[in-house]
Amino acid sequence: MIHPAQIKIAATYMRGGTSKGVFFRLQDLPEAAQSPGAARDTLLLRVIGSPDPYAKQIDGMGGATSSTSKTVILSKSTRVDHDVDYLFGQVSIDTPFVDWSGNCGNLSAAVGPFAISNGLVDADRIPHNGVAVVRIWQANIGKTIIAHVPMTGGAVQETGDFELDGVTFPAAEVQLEFLDPAADEEGAGGSMFPTGNLVDDLDVPGIGTFKATMINAGIPTIFINARDIGYTGTELQDAINSDPQALSRFETIRAYGALRMGLIANVGEASKRQHTPKVAFVAPPAEYVSSSGKGIGVADTDLLVRAMSMGKLHHAMMGTAAVAIGTAAAIPGTLVNLAAGGGERTAVRFGHPSGTLRVGAEAILHEGQWLVKKAIMSRSARVLMEGFVRVPGDVV
Repeated sequence: MIHPAQIKIAATYMRGGTSKGVFFRLQDLPEAAQSPGAARDTLLLRVIGSPDPYAKQIDGMGGATSSTSKTVILSKSTRVDHDVDYLFGQVSIDTPFVDWSGNCGNLSAAVGPFAISNGLVDADRIPHNGVAVVRIWQANIGKTIIAHVPMTGGAVQETGDFELDGVTFPAAEVQLEFLDPAADEEGAGGSMFPTGNLVDDLDVPGIGTFKATMINAGIPTIFINARDIGYTGTELQDAINSDPQALSRFETIRAYGALRMGLIANVGEASKRQHTPKVAFVAPPAEYVSSSGKGIGVADTDLLVRAMSMGKLHHAMMGTAAVAIGTAAAIPGTLVNLAAGGGERTAVRFGHPSGTLRVGAEAILHEGQWLVKKAIMSRSARVLMEGFVRVPGDVV
């Protein structure tokens, strides 16, 4: 029997924020995978090591968590006033599925550095020393992200003293601006609040009725109060992820929230849209000990937030969900805003399982509709490995 030889594909393994993933230039992918479709999905699944019934992704580049089962495809942008087009694929761990329905805010921090280092940004836009401003078109949701990338000696600066809870070592700070972050999700009419309300009663059959803020900003997110589901907002991963019944409840809440937001036509479709929407629960500030053993005091945060990602409690906070948090916090009357004490605010520091994070956003009420023109937060990014990934030749 003849077995196919492996092929190699140029790739870079990068950390961005509290996530990491495999980055490709579109032009380096096999021809069949340069267009959306089954060939591309099959390739990325094999690169990451999915579907894996053992849920370990041993035979691939994935790390068996939603934060590490990610892929990015970048190309030089043909759009006016943009440098690079950025497409994100969230790879399911145990099913043969790549979710293209949303962005990854954490890996967004690595897009600018990768684009500069791989010739996707015009040289005349890159300072020898200083800060390069990279204009990113986020192709999944049709939004613009501006990355401020530090440069030293003509190269991307990756080392530095910026510390990010959820990341072990300090690195160089990359500031991100998410412009007009209300997501233009199909079926949601492009509205920041697709139900037309800041707070709704979300009826979840078999579980209960919950107050919920459902928002399209950064990524579609369903916010509920921690106390309404029996939590305090100080929980770490094991308190949720070791409880199959809790995970099932959260997935059911997510499915009915997606239906209420107009993201799916029936609850059965939620299983094919695992990346979005997110479910998060909020609470007022309280003392807790983060997953690293660091004590978080009441005065260290404005509120507490815990968020689910791909069916599990996230170890820190998804970058796109942080945008949703900052946006909702800026709008008086949302559950996020109320958990933070209410009133008007332009920035919020929230506690998550790994520590704290600050995100800024400014909201205005225009003709009865809330608008947020920009959300800002800082992340860091670093190349972990570069060269080639290899996959069996019969994959594409």
